[in-house]
Amino acid sequence: MDELPTAVDVVVVGGGNAAFCAALAAAEHGVSVLVLERAPEEESGGNSRFTAGAFRCVYDGVDDLKALMPDLTEQEISVTDFGTYTEEKFFDDMGRVTEYRTDPDLCELLVTRSRDTMRWMRGKGVRFAPIYGRQAYKIDGRFKFWGGLTVEAWGGGPGLVEALTTAARKTGIGVAYAARATALLADDDGVKGVRVRHKGKTREIAAKSVVLAAGGFQSNTEWRTRYLGPTWELAKIRGTRFNTGDGIKMALDIGAMATGNWSGSHSVGWDRNAPEFGDLAVGDNFQKHSYPWGIMLNADGERFVDEGADFRNYTYAKYGRVILMQPGQFAWQVFDQKIIPMLRDEYRIKQVTKVRADTLEELVQKLEDVNPVKALATIKAYNAAVMTDVPFDPNVKDGRGTRGLAVPKTNWANTVDTPPFEAYAVTCGITFTFGGLKVDTSAQVIDTDGQVIPGLCAAGELVGGIFYFNYPGGTGLMSGSVFGRIAGASAGARAAAMN
Repeated sequence: MDELPTAVDVVVVGGGNAAFCAALAAAEHGVSVLVLERAPEEESGGNSRFTAGAFRCVYDGVDDLKALMPDLTEQEISVTDFGTYTEEKFFDDMGRVTEYRTDPDLCELLVTRSRDTMRWMRGKGVRFAPIYGRQAYKIDGRFKFWGGLTVEAWGGGPGLVEALTTAARKTGIGVAYAARATALLADDDGVKGVRVRHKGKTREIAAKSVVLAAGGFQSNTEWRTRYLGPTWELAKIRGTRFNTGDGIKMALDIGAMATGNWSGSHSVGWDRNAPEFGDLAVGDNFQKHSYPWGIMLNADGERFVDEGADFRNYTYAKYGRVILMQPGQFAWQVFDQKIIPMLRDEYRIKQVTKVRADTLEELVQKLEDVNPVKALATIKAYNAAVMTDVPFDPNVKDGRGTRGLAVPKTNWANTVDTPPFEAYAVTCGITFTFGGLKVDTSAQVIDTDGQVIPGLCAAGELVGGIFYFNYPGGTGLMSGSVFGRIAGASAGARAAAMN
């Protein structure tokens, strides 16, 4: 888009999954819609484009999955135990991992609208596929899905953004790139539009409704350190460099209420030498998520966390913080030949910080910045503590733990004793921040007096109150889609009523 309009019915600020779901939902009301994407087109798509594209959604069986994935073959179905992921299980997971702080009203929408929202997206042209490889292991000739995470967008994050962008253009929605919204135009009657900087010039666009879906503040070093705390300026950014909290700031500046876990974030184990911001060519492959099958050592050569406390889906988003708090802000993940063939694909990329050795004595000497004497002692003590009489099963919490260690391993405890050995250096990679704006069940933004700000809705990472401390894998995209659709519907209905 070369020239921005001076007026439009609905403006959506942001260019990721939540923003496009909002734009598509608003357009269903027969109104004109404009998407403002701060990034240039080659870097567009927000954090959504950097994800693997996984969606956590309710399904009661394979028929629900076939509705989302009509090209699922009978052969695939015959060799796969897809199980179910009921509303009750989704509620349980959200409660448990957020320590029951998740906003009950917003959580109910997230869970109960997940299945229908996925079908709606499918109707818009978004294709989905089963997450074979990352979420299902083959045992006795059958794949078994675990952890409630079964579906991903075709082509991952890039495929998701491409599908949503195509759907938007088919619908007649305008998309402007390198268009940074800087302020909301508002008075006592509510929001009337946005101020935007586009191609070096600042201009104003009048609108009947505005949806903010511009991501969290994780790429803002100052805010990250101010709100998350000391050392967070040292974390790597997994995704886009453009999520600096613009949407949140614009809303706070006109009196919106802040809510949620402002000192919390989704943060994972990420390659120690990854770039400061995400690299679209590598995507999410700097992550290192096979740690439940091995052990992690810090600079002191000590284990510091229960690697097998739960399925990866329920621990990876909080273990980045734990790694950041270690001496030097790093750790090494250690595996032996029994596990190396099981490692996820991200361990096989070229851009990886890795060492390999034929003996443990040689391995610990290669662990850069680690106390080798203590590391060797730790591995040997761990090996002696493993309950080898309990069979290893990666598809269930197998109870194969350790006995007598100060830091136990609860499941999937495998001795590290079969050469060759490999170790991978990780630091903290932050995905998105949990604090944000207060919204009601119509995704309308609430002000500090507890009243709706007319004409302003919000969705995606910048909504606060949904995630605290941690989150179940795949819930970020699902939340963006559910609340994007709700926000767009609210904004579109208001604009249509004013036409």
